[in-house]
Amino acid sequence: MTSTSAKCSKYRNKKTIVDGITFDSKKEAVRYADLKLLEKAGLIRDLELQPRIPLIVNGVKIGSYIGDFAYNERGNRVIEDVKSPATKTPVYNLKKKIIATYRPPILIKEFF
Repeated sequence: MTSTSAKCSKYRNKKTIVDGITFDSKKEAVRYADLKLLEKAGLIRDLELQPRIPLIVNGVKIGSYIGDFAYNERGNRVIEDVKSPATKTPVYNLKKKIIATYRPPILIKEFF
């Protein structure tokens, strides 16, 4: 006998769709809606979803960091990641430290 049940998400988040875009969590979808309003108001511009940043150590690409959002705010590029205590994993923390060593450093703005 087999049982059919919905697969639980790793972090108990619920996928949410906004503007035809599927987000990994409701919190991330709400943040997207907030950022769209800020962009419409002219406070940020060039909103980008899932920016990919190569992880380079000693000149060798070892992987990539994928953020949730990137945008320009007052001439500065901002990388944003929607987080919860469960998603601040050791792997995430390592990737964050690697890109912070870049010149100029890439800093991640965490949104809880």
